[in-house]
Amino acid sequence: MPRTLAIDCATEACSVALFEEHRLIAFDHKVLGRGHAERLVPMIAALPEKGQADDILVSRGPGSFTGVRIGIATARALAFAWGAAIKAYPTLALVAALARAEKGDVPALACMTGGHGEWFIQEFGKDGLPVADHAALIPKEAVAAFQTELVVGTQSEAFTELRGSGTAIVTTADARKVLSIPRELFSDDISPLYGRAPDAKLPK
Repeated sequence: MPRTLAIDCATEACSVALFEEHRLIAFDHKVLGRGHAERLVPMIAALPEKGQADDILVSRGPGSFTGVRIGIATARALAFAWGAAIKAYPTLALVAALARAEKGDVPALACMTGGHGEWFIQEFGKDGLPVADHAALIPKEAVAAFQTELVVGTQSEAFTELRGSGTAIVTTADARKVLSIPRELFSDDISPLYGRAPDAKLPK
């Protein structure tokens, strides 16, 4: 049976999952904060048959600059070695899929830790498709901009507490739910989606 390997290390979590057709057969999920580069390949190697798959799905962000690059570089290397097809998905769509898996087909606001005190945030409809582009906002701006009842992600509790309303599902990205992402959101474009401009500036 065809196998699919999912990789997500764009956030605090480093997560891999192996599927046979649509059945999850193995996974690993660790909240590391840092150290994705050292842990990702051993996590894949510990999967059945060292994770070898016909298809690879990898997160392209937004998220950590380093984590996004590590995930994509690893996926590209494995795809080349195995002759596998590769597609990418947005991390916030996976986070929204976690909410839909728990609460059903309802609108959800993905709210994840960003850089410099910002949150990566994006609203999704009950079909799991984005309502608008993602944004990197400071907390005060984020709670003023969105009234979505269900908020999911690492900063969901902080969001609902600051706004004074809503239901929070605190979670990291988890590759086990990658097949719950709407198929329209999988892309041949596997370039990084960082979510905000880099801090370093090229000299004029």
